[in-house]
Amino acid sequence: MSAGLPSQAPGAAQPVNTGAPSPGGACDAPGAVTVSPPAGAALPIVCDSPHSGTHYPEDFAPAVPLALLRRGEDTHVEALWADAPRHGATLIAAHFPRTYIDPNRSLDDLDPELLDGPWPSPIAPGPKSKLGFGLVWRQLDARTPIYARKLSPEEVRGRIERCWKPYHRALAEAVDQAVRDFGCLWHLNLHSMPDDAYARLGLASSAPLADFVLGDRDGTTCDPAFVALVADTLRDLGYRVAVNDPYKGVELIGRIGRPELRRHSLQIEIRRPLYMDESTRERHAGFERVRRDLDALMGRIAAHVREQLR
Repeated sequence: MSAGLPSQAPGAAQPVNTGAPSPGGACDAPGAVTVSPPAGAALPIVCDSPHSGTHYPEDFAPAVPLALLRRGEDTHVEALWADAPRHGATLIAAHFPRTYIDPNRSLDDLDPELLDGPWPSPIAPGPKSKLGFGLVWRQLDARTPIYARKLSPEEVRGRIERCWKPYHRALAEAVDQAVRDFGCLWHLNLHSMPDDAYARLGLASSAPLADFVLGDRDGTTCDPAFVALVADTLRDLGYRVAVNDPYKGVELIGRIGRPELRRHSLQIEIRRPLYMDESTRERHAGFERVRRDLDALMGRIAAHVREQLR
């Protein structure tokens, strides 16, 4: 596949988590990921929510309360986009939390300070790993370590096998299928962002955080006309939209997006207070409005894709 990911047939959709955190055993496939196929005629649209998982495996053993860990969740994002299959899209969602292992990181983006022994293959910690937010998070923020221990290489390899790889296999199969069937792809990488995003990133901004932030890694992963279509649709619906500020996109869109090959990948961040209480993680009255508006956005995207196919 063009994204360089392994393949696995997704099979039938499984129930998506409702947002309530659940303890449990190992995060093994097929429970690591939900794949919801197109409900009608398929289009080459793949949507994935890598950070909306709320199943906290028993072997996690963090040193911080669950309420703090949940700050890392993109809670309810998979539910906000649940109507995407009705428009011909495949929707993929992780069940495991990103603080356990992050599917939006490469396998070599691993923090050596996290490990109690040598890793068996070369690693290349990136800027996120150096801050403690790599493949396996070491920190919740600059002042809050997640663990009171180091992790063994075997423990990390287990997370990769049970969670990271099943997610990437499911995403790869959906992307491969679209490219095989249509020769092109529109990939939406779905996230949410905290209201204090600039502060968490250590950035100063003279403007408030937008309601939606679209990321295309500075124009490298997606057709600018498609970015404009998404941005204009959201603005028409009454939202403030920014592009690449403060989120440009990370691993997945960088690997999948190849606009010169008609493979377009766009990250979409939603400001959490639009649809939930950040302290309790509960949905509020705004949730239904955002869900309906995203359904309308998907309708516009599907129409655009059909036009491009013609």
